[in-house]
Amino acid sequence: MFSQLHAIWALMRGHRLRYGAALLGMVLATFLSYGVPLVGSAAIDYGVAAHGVGPGTPGLIRHLLAIVGGADVLRAHLWLALLAMVALTIGSGFFSYIKGWQSSLASDGTSRQLKDKLYDHLNHLPVAFHDRADTGDLVQRCTSDVETVRLFLASQVMEIANALVLAATALPVMLSLNWEMTLVSFSLILPIVAYGYIYFRKVKHVFKEVEQAESALTAVVQENLTGIRVVRAFARHEFEQAKFAEPNRLYRDRNLHLLRLMAWYWSISDVFVLCQIGLTLIFGAHWISEGRLTVGILFAFIAYLSMMMWPVRQMGRILTDLGKTSVALARVQDILRAEPESQPARAAWLTERPILGRISVRDLHFCHAGATAGGPGQGALNGITFDVQPGESLAILGPSGAGKSTLAHLLLRFYDASEGSILLDGRSLSSLPRTWVRKQIGVVMQEPFLFSKTLRDNLRLGRGDAPDHEIEEAARTASIHDTILSFEQGYGTLIGERGVTLSGGQRQRVAIARAVLSRPPVLILDDAMSAIDGETEKLVLNALRERRGRATTLLIAHRLSTVAHADRVIVLDRGRIIQSGTHAELSTQEGLYQRLWRIQTSIEADFQQQLKVV
Repeated sequence: MFSQLHAIWALMRGHRLRYGAALLGMVLATFLSYGVPLVGSAAIDYGVAAHGVGPGTPGLIRHLLAIVGGADVLRAHLWLALLAMVALTIGSGFFSYIKGWQSSLASDGTSRQLKDKLYDHLNHLPVAFHDRADTGDLVQRCTSDVETVRLFLASQVMEIANALVLAATALPVMLSLNWEMTLVSFSLILPIVAYGYIYFRKVKHVFKEVEQAESALTAVVQENLTGIRVVRAFARHEFEQAKFAEPNRLYRDRNLHLLRLMAWYWSISDVFVLCQIGLTLIFGAHWISEGRLTVGILFAFIAYLSMMMWPVRQMGRILTDLGKTSVALARVQDILRAEPESQPARAAWLTERPILGRISVRDLHFCHAGATAGGPGQGALNGITFDVQPGESLAILGPSGAGKSTLAHLLLRFYDASEGSILLDGRSLSSLPRTWVRKQIGVVMQEPFLFSKTLRDNLRLGRGDAPDHEIEEAARTASIHDTILSFEQGYGTLIGERGVTLSGGQRQRVAIARAVLSRPPVLILDDAMSAIDGETEKLVLNALRERRGRATTLLIAHRLSTVAHADRVIVLDRGRIIQSGTHAELSTQEGLYQRLWRIQTSIEADFQQQLKVV
């Protein structure tokens, strides 16, 4: 428990002064509220019952009577007791407000700080981490788990302090009034706290199970909403509903189990509290009949007991919430403990001269984590070597799984090579900062991702200060400018999540324009024209050819029409380069390239012939 409290204390950094102000407000509110039963006790015994002040009068009551001028003055002006009780209650309420206000500000600030830290950390974690992680689970940890921590910091931390202050204040006050009644009133306090602690230890794992079930449920919902078009297209509504029903049932069952345990706790703690009040009343009534206790003192003890029992009873709830919070905090810390991408120090030469875009790949090997390689040479890449000169265009062709996209990911330093090296302008990528490397490379992914923003904002993603005329020039290069102007809002058109309001070809062309706009020394087009029709593809390729020499370009494609006009072509198969040369050389050379060329040209010729017949 102490380690969990230490972790929570560390979270408060930067907001501890506010928590201190809340604690001060709570202490003042407690002291003022403790004055109400004392005034009431004095009014009953020395104002109404007209007892005389003697050796048996508690010291606190004696001082209180002295403040108002004695018991005779109190008897003559009972309204003073009422006024004092009202004033003390108002003062206690005011400082309770200060406590709640400051603790809320502190907890909200801590929550915002934690969310910012989580979001920033997630953005710096390796791609391999996100390959393994479940998106729904990450969303759950960044929202629900952080909210659990916030609620604990907002209320339960103050309740812990409140219970400690009450115990530290109530015990000496009650002892000064009557030590025997104090022993009776505290007789069941320790059993109540012990029961709460045992309960906390027993149900801690249940909170973890509920959190895990909620994460699984969130993951199913997130995946279903992301793929809603596929679900609709294949009429899989009933299947998805059945798939959702199981984690939903599991979450319900685990939550009901937790609620049953909570119901047992509250019912049993109710019994303890009622027994404690009953014992106090029984002993108090008996001692009043014997003349050993006054009605006013019993009133004060019942009032103090009522004030104390709720926080003491809450200790069990606080401990259980601490268990829930510790589970949530551990899940958050699992993310924060994950090592971010390594970042070599930024060298001065990086800004001293422009990047030419010379790429040299030497004996490059790579195997994905968790892949079951059959032995040496069976990875995603197996010892490939090639060079690309500044401004040259290199086409990379090969069947699915040949390693084309893996090569692009290594160039972007999403992963690091197992063996071999990649050099940019003669310097190893592994010695360069990842962020800097990625700023030198414009990329269009195999599945282009667009954000739910305007088209202008999406195009400016790689270069936020790009003027409108350059945005339009990049859009013309990607043959998307006229299409954008046909929209009612033009470049200010808001596209849906993941660019869902655009066609596949339009998304690819926007992604191409985005990459071109960033003006990178190296441009990678990873199957970037697979959804573009042949006529538009020619327009885009012609525009890119006009820019020849501005950037080293790597064209990854399956369609030979995309790669035919590149300066050079390499053919990959099973992670190895099996052919290399120009289109003219490879189309006349026996091998995979020639076979693919014959197949694609014959299909195109047959298609054109059919069009003429029609």
